[in-house]
Parts: sequence; structure tokens; C-alpha cells
Amino acid sequence: MEKELDETAPVEPRVGATTDLPHDRITVQRFRESFPRARWSDSLNAWFVPGRTAERRIGRWLAEMEAEADAFADEKGRDAFAFDPIESRYLETTPSAFQIRTPYSRTVVNEIREIPSARWDADRRLWTVPYRSYDELRRRWPAIETAAERNEPEVRKARREAMKGTEEEEASKARLSERRRHRYPVPADDVPPFERAIGAHAGVVVFTGTDGELADPATVSNFYFPAAQSEEHVWASWRPGSLEELVTTWPARTPPGPEELDRGWWLPTLEELRTARETARSKRRAKQRRQEQQGDGGGEVVEGGVPD
Repeated sequence: MEKELDETAPVEPRVGATTDLPHDRITVQRFRESFPRARWSDSLNAWFVPGRTAERRIGRWLAEMEAEADAFADEKGRDAFAFDPIESRYLETTPSAFQIRTPYSRTVVNEIREIPSARWDADRRLWTVPYRSYDELRRRWPAIETAAERNEPEVRKARREAMKGTEEEEASKARLSERRRHRYPVPADDVPPFERAIGAHAGVVVFTGTDGELADPATVSNFYFPAAQSEEHVWASWRPGSLEELVTTWPARTPPGPEELDRGWWLPTLEELRTARETARSKRRAKQRRQEQQGDGGGEVVEGGVPD
């Protein structure tokens, strides 16, 4: 007697891997040429490639496609640069990338960080930008060059000389002195959580506690943020977050709203965390380099040059 088929028995899943592709004809055609056994699955809404090594083969193919696309984009960037070059003492070219070396400026660092695939080379103390990012580099270059020129040592020295004895110099000294106190005003009835990364007008910090000392409204408004007359603030101590703390902090899904900005603290956004993480990495590299160079007498090395 023939054994009856059990139509209710579960179907064994096929061995293989799936992948999603851009919806363009050329990419799909090249994929089908590389994976002739691949089939589109309506249920999975993806391409299915059978075989135990399918996932590894797909990953290798995608990496090759990405490298090829980058090479093509780099070639387009070289052509764009040849047609409309950036002529600046702060910019050099190599066969593989642009190299940017400027005096330290927070503006320069922030602008370059927004350029796709830009990298800080701590050993050579310069930034590298691939040719494929030329359009964004060209768009941001005026701000980069202006900030770099403003932070040339002789320009900064002249600026300091011109500020001597002025109200602007006194205000600058007062801001620096207040910053060094590592304190921050928080609402007396709404203090932030301690020992975790928190967004604030002073950046991403880790609050360590408060002794309840009242903050003078004039000091709050002059150095931190406008203080509401009806709001009572107390001083909270803070420290910079470690790289480990910043990396493990989960970002807020939305930017801070008006109420949080008025309060003075909020859960940090991904962009705020990225900036803080890069700063922490830079400080760690500088510390490691100082330890390796023991006794060289160099100052702290930060992304883009030496501190202002």
C-alpha cells in the first residue's frame, strides 16, 4: 500500500539566503548573471539564493559592487575637481584622496565631519576626503577656509592683542572661568538623571550630582541659557562622558522640543552623540600618544590641529 502524503506536514525551509537589491535593471541583470539560480520570492519580497554558502557569496558580491561603485564615483570626483579645482594652501591631492591640514578650529572640524567618508588621520594630523565626496567638499570649502584662516597663529595673536583691555576680553575670560567650574544650572524640581550621558546647552555631559546650591539667575542667563523669572535653578556638577559611556548611550528618537530647551537638558540626539564620541576618541588617541612619546613635551593633540 502506498504511503499517504501528509499534506499538513510542515515544509522544510530551503537552505539559502535572501537579499534586497536597488530597483534598477542593470544591477538586477548583473545579479542574475552572478547568481543564475536566484529566484524572486513574493512572500519574502526579496531575492532568494539557494545553497549553504549563499550568504557569504552574496556578501562578497555586494562588497565588490560597492567597491566598483566607489571607484566610479571617485573617478567622477576627480573629473569634477579637474574641471573646477579648489586652490588653497590647506588642500593637497594624492592619487587616492584629498588631504586637508589646517590650524585647529571647531568650525573646521564640524564642517569636515559632515562630508561623507571624511576621516581624521591622527598620525599625520590631517583629514582625508575621498574624491567621491568632492561635491560636498566644494560646497563646504568656503566655511572651512575662512575658519582656518581665522585660526592661523598670527591672526589669533593679533586678535588677542586687539582684545586686550576691552569688555570683550573680560567677557571671554569670564566664560572660560565659568566653564572650568564644571557646573550647570538645572531646575530645582526637575534635575537630570545622574551618571548617564545627557544633552545640554554645554554639550553632551554626565551629571554627577548636586548639593542644592541655588544658581543666580543672572549667571544662568549670561553663561548658559535664558532663565525664566519663575524658575528656580540649582547647580549640578558634570564631567565629560567616557567613550564607553557615549557609545552605549541610546539616542533620543526626536530632537529636544521648546520645553526641554527651556529646561536646559534633554536626552541626546544621535548627531550630538556622534560629535561627543568623536571628541572622546580624539582625546583618547591624544592621551595614548602622549604616553608613547613620554617626555616630548607636546600639548594635547585634537582633530585638526592644536586647541584655540
